Amino acid sequence: MSTAERTRRLWARITSSELALSLIAVAVGLAAGALILAITSSEPLVAYGAFWQGAFGSRRGLGETFYYGTQLILTGLAVAISFRCGLFNLGAQGQILLGAMGAAWAGYWLPGLPPLIHVTVALLVGSLLGLVWSAIAGYLKARLNMHEVITTLMMNYLVINLKSWIVGVDGPMKQPGMIPASPPVLESARLPRIWSDARLHIGILIAVVCVAAVWYLLFRTRLGYKIRAVGLSPSAAEYGGIQVARNIVITMAISGFLAGLAGSIEVLGVNYRFSQDLTANYAWDAIAVALLGGLHPFGTFLAALLFGALSSGFTSTQGVADVSRDTVLIITALIIFLMVLIRSRKTTAIATRGDTTSAGLEQRP
Repeated sequence: MSTAERTRRLWARITSSELALSLIAVAVGLAAGALILAITSSEPLVAYGAFWQGAFGSRRGLGETFYYGTQLILTGLAVAISFRCGLFNLGAQGQILLGAMGAAWAGYWLPGLPPLIHVTVALLVGSLLGLVWSAIAGYLKARLNMHEVITTLMMNYLVINLKSWIVGVDGPMKQPGMIPASPPVLESARLPRIWSDARLHIGILIAVVCVAAVWYLLFRTRLGYKIRAVGLSPSAAEYGGIQVARNIVITMAISGFLAGLAGSIEVLGVNYRFSQDLTANYAWDAIAVALLGGLHPFGTFLAALLFGALSSGFTSTQGVADVSRDTVLIITALIIFLMVLIRSRKTTAIATRGDTTSAGLEQRP
């Protein structure tokens, strides 16, 4: 076998691996970022040294990476499971805020509970609010054929205005004083920190459990098979005896539960109160996380950690290497663009070959 043939086969194996392709995209993006830093008169080696230190090089940096990743894991799962059913849940921002409201309320309004019970109750209250809010959009889609993109986006604005009122002047959750925020949650409702010198808390363990649970649901249960079947072809699924409307509502409810859980964890693990400053803008990053993860729970987990590392590392880079925020955003966007480009090319190739196993229906329970 010639050297050229060996090289061709090796490249074919590399390009068949999604992980390898993602690593190539990250490497190319970082190399292009180094060129950008050199053109802007910055020191690329110093900047990337600060990036590594801020993302992985210390316990605090690693903790910040997992802290940023925790929220994106849960919201990424929320987006991924809705996409699997052919639905576009763009209401994660509102569901996160509702989850944060509910968790904050349960966190300060229910004194005297043991810590384990109090945390559990607060997490459930916030998660169930997200579930109900998202299920409403699912019901409107299933029964009235109202497009979920429009309903979930409009429902986001409702929650944003609710947020401004609920902790605003004379709001029902407003604490005494000038700060537009709720009273702090009680100690018994707070998620314990894993490391004292970082914002990492046991919410990351909850997120990991959710990854495993969503994977099991999608690929090891009848409900998961129905969800994926509806996502591939609602008409074919209905012809096969699957209740499409019912599965749409259930899927949106699960998606909202995960987004509400993300908001609950944000309040109980870091902020310890609900305030008007809480924006939950990472809900939009979750769309990219889910897509980069191939709408698979484990892929979403890895993509969320990548985004967490980029956020933590480049935050450190701005302070240490004096790199502007705009440059950081350009490099981050370049890496994401390359990963999306590579994935889209592979998806096109699969579709051209007619490979139906990529849909995930090969694992029927």
